[in-house]
Amino acid sequence: MYYEDNTAKDVKIAYIGGGSRGWAWGLMSDLALCENMSGNVDLYDIDTEAAKANEIIGNRYNTAEYAKSHWNYRAVETLHEALTGADFVVISILPATFKEMYSDVHTPEKYGIYQSVGDTTGPGGIVRAMRTIPMFEVIAEAVEKYCPDAWVINFTNPMTLCVKTLYRVFPGIKAFGCCHEVFGTQELLKRMLETEYGMKVARRSDIKVNPLGVNHFTWLTEATYNGTDLFPLYKDYAQKRLEKKLTFHERIDNNWMNNHFASDEYVKMELFLRFGWIAAAGDRHLAEFCPGKWYLESPERVAEMHFGLTPVSWRIADLEERLEESRQRLNGKAITLCSTGEDSVKLMRALSGLGDIVSNVNYPNTSQIPNLPSGAVVETNAVFSENRIVPVNAGKVPTSIYPLISRVCALQEAVSEGCARRDLEMIFAAFAGDPLVTCSLKDARQLLAEMCKNTGDYLTDYPLDKLC
Repeated sequence: MYYEDNTAKDVKIAYIGGGSRGWAWGLMSDLALCENMSGNVDLYDIDTEAAKANEIIGNRYNTAEYAKSHWNYRAVETLHEALTGADFVVISILPATFKEMYSDVHTPEKYGIYQSVGDTTGPGGIVRAMRTIPMFEVIAEAVEKYCPDAWVINFTNPMTLCVKTLYRVFPGIKAFGCCHEVFGTQELLKRMLETEYGMKVARRSDIKVNPLGVNHFTWLTEATYNGTDLFPLYKDYAQKRLEKKLTFHERIDNNWMNNHFASDEYVKMELFLRFGWIAAAGDRHLAEFCPGKWYLESPERVAEMHFGLTPVSWRIADLEERLEESRQRLNGKAITLCSTGEDSVKLMRALSGLGDIVSNVNYPNTSQIPNLPSGAVVETNAVFSENRIVPVNAGKVPTSIYPLISRVCALQEAVSEGCARRDLEMIFAAFAGDPLVTCSLKDARQLLAEMCKNTGDYLTDYPLDKLC
């Protein structure tokens, strides 16, 4: 990478999971719209054909209308080739296949355990972590060997445990996790001000917030707009919204049960009225960190709270649509540039010395949240500047929500250590202690054993026979 006319040129990005038909296309669009960076993107994927397809699609972004920069996309066949010389490494992978994810999400339903996402916490998130952590160990070792000075940006879930693994294996790594959930809460507050209070808010970033917690269970302890404290306004808004909430039967009549991603944000509003702080993730994620009887007791309870369960069958159908979209793009369908609203390219710009930015980030705790464990991966704001990240001191987790967040943090630390040691008893202790695992101890062990068997092809270095 070098600089010319306040532009970073010849930037090299290594994309691990470069055959993606979702995140990759979004990154391509954001890069094309970034006018003061250009360079090369090496696409590495175990599905080489998918990476080759994205090489063709990516290079077509350069000629799209409104493109402001030029990026050369190239599919490569080895991790070594992708990483060598990289300034940035982007990780966006699916650990295993939808077959394994189907077990993660749906096997617990046999024991009365429902999950709205199943990729971060709960039974599904823990078993997914068992698959993912060994993969990230390999990636961390490769980064240390081939591009130790590169900035590593992770999008893969479970976010906290992925970032934790990168630092455990390569303590000198410069890695962080990006997540847009806080942005969604800023958008909610923006809509509230516009629809309820007649204010015009230009951008969601004009809502200034202080997030703290762990990924997908992040909370706001401050939220202001032009110096106005939004907490009293949000309290009135939440009370009014919950009073007008439709009944379960009304939701069924409106076919709510088939609306897998929609949410009326009632979980976060109820959590605010319960604890006094703004939960800053989507309802589907928030519900999974709460005790299982609160919001995920049954599909009927989910419908009552106006969010949705996301079955893996939907994800499989969605993949088929994206595969068709890939074929159409390869056959000449016009590329339309559209900003994703993500901050990843803005963060690359800042780290390249093209202007500072403040954004939420998943990063090891070095005292930015004083009452959570040092070294645990937490989510707070951070200042991004040339080759530097400085986490913002977010303050202590408030007393009312400390029991919830500290438990989540401790369980994630236990899963991380258990997977690092390949210690199934340590993993099981965390599994059985998860808030969603409401079944008996005997059933919990049987459930973990069944889920591990279903995903056994990806757990070959775990002593699975000890679960029997």
